[in-house]
Amino acid sequence: MTKKITVPAAKSATTKAPAAKAAPTAVKKTAPAAATPATATKPAPAVVEPKKIDMNKQSIKDAIAKGKELLKEGKTKADVAMVIFSALKDEDKDTVIAAFVQGASLTEKGSVTYWYNCKRKARKVSPKA
Repeated sequence: MTKKITVPAAKSATTKAPAAKAAPTAVKKTAPAAATPATATKPAPAVVEPKKIDMNKQSIKDAIAKGKELLKEGKTKADVAMVIFSALKDEDKDTVIAAFVQGASLTEKGSVTYWYNCKRKARKVSPKA
């Protein structure tokens, strides 16, 4: 029995040059479904509970009030954020960010950026040796 081999027709000269071929990818062999035990996985929680921040401390209230006062005077948000940051330098990141939102009229995402910038600026001014 002989097989008939077909040869593709020659391409005409007016066709475009072939594009670069992608490198072949390796195909992973998967185990048969029967051999893999079916384990039930718990779905990840859809909503993460926000951290409770106590904004009733007097130092935090003072920093927020000072920030609002500086904004009324026409200071920039960066200046206000730096004043709040220096007043709350002993507090944790989330507390300072919440104070930025209230005292410097920043958004949640913007306040994180200001926190990083204030942290860098404070480190440059007084580096810990």
